[in-house]
Amino acid sequence: MYRALPPATERWFETRMRLKALRLQARALWKGRELRRMKRGRWGRGDILLFSTVRNEAVRLPWFLDHYRRLGVGHFLFIDNASDDGTRELLLDQGDVSLWHTGASYKRSRFGQDWITALMLRHGVGRWCVQVDADELLVYPHWQTRPLPALTEWLDRSGQRSFAAMLLELYPKGALGAQAYVPGTDPLTLLRWFDAGNHVLRHNPLLDCLLMQGGVRARNFFGTTPNRAPTLTKLPLVKWGRDSVWVNSTHSALPRALNRVYATYGGICTSGGLLHTKFLPLVVERSAVEKARGQHFGNAPVFADYYDAVMAAPDLWCAASTRYHGWRQLERLGLISRGGWV
Repeated sequence: MYRALPPATERWFETRMRLKALRLQARALWKGRELRRMKRGRWGRGDILLFSTVRNEAVRLPWFLDHYRRLGVGHFLFIDNASDDGTRELLLDQGDVSLWHTGASYKRSRFGQDWITALMLRHGVGRWCVQVDADELLVYPHWQTRPLPALTEWLDRSGQRSFAAMLLELYPKGALGAQAYVPGTDPLTLLRWFDAGNHVLRHNPLLDCLLMQGGVRARNFFGTTPNRAPTLTKLPLVKWGRDSVWVNSTHSALPRALNRVYATYGGICTSGGLLHTKFLPLVVERSAVEKARGQHFGNAPVFADYYDAVMAAPDLWCAASTRYHGWRQLERLGLISRGGWV
């Protein structure tokens, strides 16, 4: 899984990635010109900021906002990418939200990462920042009683600038779209199941990051091409610096040190989970829309079969499915870890 590089190779990779970071930062600042500010709120000096790009997420956002407020996020910075379902109006009505709008191409902004990087370079430097999608709910050991400010204080003391989480893909029992979801209610009342044991890890030496694949999408939609299944390792919490930039969504960042959230000595580092609520009932209808838009993947034709399969409203549950019971269960399964956070 992990293999140390020769010193000369390590220095060469560091140099290459420093140059790449400068190019990506310049690109992000240029693409940031596509954003139009609609509302700028105020936040405190020590507040944790959350950044997210959204499009037509009015159904998910009420619970999403409540969840991250309970976690201790001090202010939300959203980019609305041409929503037409009331998302923009919902966000404008929130006192702890700043909002930018753009109708530009999501795909040509490196799937929103240029826009997010631009905002984080302007407003997030020196702060702990959360970056997640609207269908991702962060949990970690003791999250109900130890909010994010406690976790980031511990990370500061530990000299760690980033925090890793595994994307835990939750799904219902029964056909997708068959049950009703009420906005503002806990999505886990419908999405109660996950795949616990079909995950594969590999090390990317150039970025010095670990990439995990597996889960229910790999099992159901990429069974013959598992290498094309979505990546499940993410960095949802980062102390942003002037040298920072996103590379591939939140799967990897630069400088390379941000990706070193794993133990190379055989121990276990602290990590969390991102409860993925993609498979709420709206996923069937939205898959048809996103297939037509072709904005979410670099090689959209490759994913045409995936969208078609979701639109067929399959039952993702199987006899090996595991019912979700909380973070302690994920720790027992080895999917998240307390590490030194006790």
